[in-house]
Amino acid sequence: MQQNVLKDLVLVGGGHSHAIALRMFGRKPLPGVRLTLITPASDTPYSGMLPGHIAGLYSYDECHIDLQKLANFAHAQLYIDSVANLDLDNHQVICANRPAVNFDLLSIDIGSTPATISVPGAAEYSIPAKPVAKLLKSWYKLLQNLHAHPQEKLKIAIVGGGAGGVELALSMQAHLQQILIANQQPIQNLEIHLFNRHQEILSHYHSSVQRQVKQVLTNRDIQLHLGESVSQITQINEELLIVKCESGLVVECDQVFWVTQASAPDWLKTTGIGTDEQGFILVNDTLQSQTHPQVFAAGDIATMINHPRPKAGVFAVRQGKPLFENLQRMILGQLLKPYIPQQQYLSLIGTGDKRAIATKGSFTLPPHSLLWRWKDWIDRRFMEQFSE
Repeated sequence: MQQNVLKDLVLVGGGHSHAIALRMFGRKPLPGVRLTLITPASDTPYSGMLPGHIAGLYSYDECHIDLQKLANFAHAQLYIDSVANLDLDNHQVICANRPAVNFDLLSIDIGSTPATISVPGAAEYSIPAKPVAKLLKSWYKLLQNLHAHPQEKLKIAIVGGGAGGVELALSMQAHLQQILIANQQPIQNLEIHLFNRHQEILSHYHSSVQRQVKQVLTNRDIQLHLGESVSQITQINEELLIVKCESGLVVECDQVFWVTQASAPDWLKTTGIGTDEQGFILVNDTLQSQTHPQVFAAGDIATMINHPRPKAGVFAVRQGKPLFENLQRMILGQLLKPYIPQQQYLSLIGTGDKRAIATKGSFTLPPHSLLWRWKDWIDRRFMEQFSE
């Protein structure tokens, strides 16, 4: 006999917060609640292990959460589709390829995308770090080409000197150099250029970690272009791109990866939901929309009004449990609980060679294999909860 559905709870996006919330719904289901997850792919990458995967240290499965398996565990419907809009007046999620999905309660955890719009040629010729599936497709193709033609010189440009850009540069270099060494080719055949519009690498971090990271990049012969704003990307021919900077600097390269400041998808701006200047959903301490109490948001797509924090995976992971608890409380008509994220947090920055730098506040430890083993243990333990 089918249970009566009293409430429709719809989760849009398979980000870290939703993955944790789904696992908790599987363990503590609510009678009469129909749970639906709408997401573009049946698996979702874990950001903590993604650079390690690019460095060749983890397999695809090791760094991806199986959302189909998770949805089954949570007794949730899974719709593989992209969201095109929200009809908040009629409580509907408008999908790209299927009929609208009704909701009583909605939660959004769709991450963010790098902002490329303002730079001519960036959208056409660069590979954005997100969506990750697109990044990995280009990366696998690049690996394949190098395996097939290891003697050819390769120049890669990475735009963005935050933690994402730095880890991508170091991870890519480590993997590509391994291929060159295995094929008895000089590692000098590979050039990696890292562009950052700020004078310092990791501009949002303490100077102690900036120094350590800069030292690692310099020691590894990654060419740093600091205080350089990329103003245009053009294509010379099918194989060669040109990166132009406002200063007049011009660098030729084979591929450009774009890892700049996070931005929100355009469709969110048309929904009428309250957002900040960058288009991220404004939420209060209960992770509830400032303008629409039936909508919650977490992860990169959310900006906490009273506690703004960097767009980092560590906050998305921590928001999973309070999000789950407040969704349950909302359904049960109970008082919601405020959540205050930590001020300082531990960052373990992988250097692509089974070493990591540790930093928290003003305290930084230089690259070490023991720090990598610590990071590896934390990441594997996080992923284990989804394979039980």
